[in-house]
Amino acid sequence: MFGRKKRPQTVKAAVQTVPKIRQNGRLYDFSNTVYQSKLERSLYDSMRESVPIIDAAIEKIIRLIGGFTVETTESVCQKTADDFVRNVRANGTELGLDAFVFGYLNNLLTYGEAVGEMIPDRRKSGVAAVYNASLDDVEIRSGSSPLEPVVCVNEVDGVKPVVNQKFVICSLLNQKPGTVRGKSLISGLPFVSEILLKIFGSVKNNWERAGDVRFAVTYTPSDNEVFSEESARQIADEWKKAIRSDSVCDFVSVGNVSIKAIGAESQIPDCEVPLRAVLEQILSKLGIPPFLLGISWSSTERMSEQQADILTSELEYYRRAVEPAIRKIVEMHLRLRGFDSGVRVVWDDINLQDTVELSQARLNNARALQIEKEVGWEEKDET
Repeated sequence: MFGRKKRPQTVKAAVQTVPKIRQNGRLYDFSNTVYQSKLERSLYDSMRESVPIIDAAIEKIIRLIGGFTVETTESVCQKTADDFVRNVRANGTELGLDAFVFGYLNNLLTYGEAVGEMIPDRRKSGVAAVYNASLDDVEIRSGSSPLEPVVCVNEVDGVKPVVNQKFVICSLLNQKPGTVRGKSLISGLPFVSEILLKIFGSVKNNWERAGDVRFAVTYTPSDNEVFSEESARQIADEWKKAIRSDSVCDFVSVGNVSIKAIGAESQIPDCEVPLRAVLEQILSKLGIPPFLLGISWSSTERMSEQQADILTSELEYYRRAVEPAIRKIVEMHLRLRGFDSGVRVVWDDINLQDTVELSQARLNNARALQIEKEVGWEEKDET
């Protein structure tokens, strides 16, 4: 009757649509879960190295995402949060939380997955540094629930979960349902990239043959010529001297001698149409307007404005993808400092053009509202 009261037990949310197969006593592995292999990541790396437009588009997205600031729900810790965002060490050689976010987003776009770590100071009174983990060293797996992903380290004796999961952050881009697997931004481009590289390879070979002109010298001796073989040898020697000379040299010969450029009759295939078709597929996947990458396809100014609006929505989507990681890092630092405050991420304006257009739209709306009021007042006066 007067015994100790039992503490209420917290019941975790259970996912009923997942078959639970226990492995290793701790981790759950689902039948449809596929982990990203190192070979697939090397494919994405080689695509960025081989196709410059893919690498340029990803770098452009990272730069255009812009900077950010954080706002805390409690004003007493605002200065601490601002100082942390500006001065936290990132990856050992960089400074500022934005440097970590750019590398984090780079992995997220390229591989569809990103893992970061918060390194506390020795007294655990704050986050001393943040680190972008290599995906070759870690794996994202399912924990006791699909709602709780677990970051594991690839050790020599197998895959082991990280001890302090609260200091690890992970994100998945376009997560596939029922898996702990993200989808890379360039996942659908290996086949198209191969076609593009074949086109460039054929252009290279054709220009190596057609650009470095080779000649066919044909000597036709007459019927009564005695030393035809010796004459042909002399003509060949003189031709070599004329071609290989460092200065301009004339070639003079007697007899029936014809000189033709090898391959002059054939034309180099026009690759503009297939090249544009392939580039359109790549750019449609990356979501970057062509004019931002130096490609001019005679787009009108109106088309450019529409493409800029689409790009703005794309950038806002990627901002939302990395925003939970930013909040988790800043909130962890504040908790270690003794503050229990929430954090809101405030992003910079994407570009000045959007701000000007927005202010112009507000001005037009205000003028329209003023005209409506004036017309309404005139109607009231008449009545």
